[in-house]
Amino acid sequence: MSATVPATRDASLPAAYSEALERLSLAPLWTALHVLLPAERVTAAVPHRWRWRDLRPRLLEAARLVPIEQAERRVLVLANPGLGGAYAITSTLYAGLQVILPGETAPSHHHTPSALRLVVEGRGAYTTVEGVKCPMEPGDLIITPPMRWHDHGHEGTEPVVWLDGLDIPLVRHFEASWASRMRPAEPPLTDADPSSDEFTAAGLVPGRSRYPDTGYPHVRWPWRTVRAALERLAAGRAAGEPVVLRYVNPRTGGFPLPTMGAEVQWLRPGETTPRERRTAGAVYQVIEGRGRSCVGETWLDWEAGDTFVAPPWHRVEHQAADAPACLFQFNDEPAVRALGLWDAERG
Repeated sequence: MSATVPATRDASLPAAYSEALERLSLAPLWTALHVLLPAERVTAAVPHRWRWRDLRPRLLEAARLVPIEQAERRVLVLANPGLGGAYAITSTLYAGLQVILPGETAPSHHHTPSALRLVVEGRGAYTTVEGVKCPMEPGDLIITPPMRWHDHGHEGTEPVVWLDGLDIPLVRHFEASWASRMRPAEPPLTDADPSSDEFTAAGLVPGRSRYPDTGYPHVRWPWRTVRAALERLAAGRAAGEPVVLRYVNPRTGGFPLPTMGAEVQWLRPGETTPRERRTAGAVYQVIEGRGRSCVGETWLDWEAGDTFVAPPWHRVEHQAADAPACLFQFNDEPAVRALGLWDAERG
């Protein structure tokens, strides 16, 4: 639970003294100290699950009701019930589901927040990042780094939906949130992205790239590649040993974005993971399978397409049903680490 900062006046002090402090824009720390620095980590965000089978009809209805020219980005925001209507899924992360229809083009812009896209359903759409065309297929991860021009288009025959993850609440807290004016999307400069020809094997990077040098050499991770790597990793791991892959910048080994990390976990049939809590908040997208997760004291059932959130410092445990399951997550771990606030516990 969150707590508000109490009134700055100390009732034990003379009223005239408190009034003098207020005239000077001063406040006594001792009236708010234990709210500003509580004995336990606290967050207003709560564990919550959004059902794909409930959201999908609403997304398709939005696509019918709201022209792309009006919306620019046709998105339903996943608003955490504990955050009082804020456009946020945790205090630092934003998540939404975006839909684009065949033949549509979302205009180009850039902005200070970092963004990533995890494709949920449909084929035929693409995202262009600084002119690099990134096909969008279910399970693919695409990043749009801060201040890089990007747009979306659709050359296929069915609606395409993806999960947007951004650090908007964090950037807004620093009063650094800004976006350019929209401009019409231009034809991509390339017909592919580096994952198709330059980053196709682990441990190998091109000596020279044919793609624009933006500081972010890898912007798309195809699900077919990631899933095959998960299967190979799972085959070589002992029962009960977690099967997790992190998405990284292949040139540095670091996080793909300055403030957000991403990873994917393979759950064997019937597997239960060890309980763990981290100082980073996480948003999960179910790519495959069924199961349930305990977040804090809350059990959340899930199936393919569902989204759920684990606020910071909540113990998390996953249980797969009778078939393999794959859970994608994005988180604010890079930002937490940069601030020297990273911690994690098991059990």
